[in-house]
Amino acid sequence: MTKKMLHVTVNGVPRAVAVLPNRTLVEFLREDLNLTGTKQGCGEGDCGACTVLLDGAAVNSCLVLALQTEGREVLTIEGLAPGTELHPIQQSFVELGAIQCGYCSPGMILSAKALLDKNPKPSEEQIRTQISGNLCRCTGYQKIVEAIQDAALRLAAGSSPAKGQAKHA
Repeated sequence: MTKKMLHVTVNGVPRAVAVLPNRTLVEFLREDLNLTGTKQGCGEGDCGACTVLLDGAAVNSCLVLALQTEGREVLTIEGLAPGTELHPIQQSFVELGAIQCGYCSPGMILSAKALLDKNPKPSEEQIRTQISGNLCRCTGYQKIVEAIQDAALRLAAGSSPAKGQAKHA
């Protein structure tokens, strides 16, 4: 099989890489670009562990061929926050105990970002619907929902912690 040139922007950095036509986006990110924050889960689009943003929309990167991203923008968990600072969504997940083992967290956080970018004041039902494609085997999802609600408040307040909103259990 002959490799084809792929021109894609990943985490704000333009890339030109030769890839095999059957290479999935998750394989490309993890193996070719060494961006291992995107997790390889079920490989069938059921668990959401491989969720990334493609032109701002949450997608299962195991179901997208790398070549389908030609000329597009991909955001992974590594590109969410500059330097060592956490994005407000990440900060909320940490502070409210929404991160357990952490395997689902990158995909869950990027699904939350896609929602909050589109709808800065989502209802609990909208949050639960958005993350319904992201499986977490460690929690009952309540802390994750609360973290996304808190992140919405933080983002609305200009990224500062939402006073009185964090519920520490």
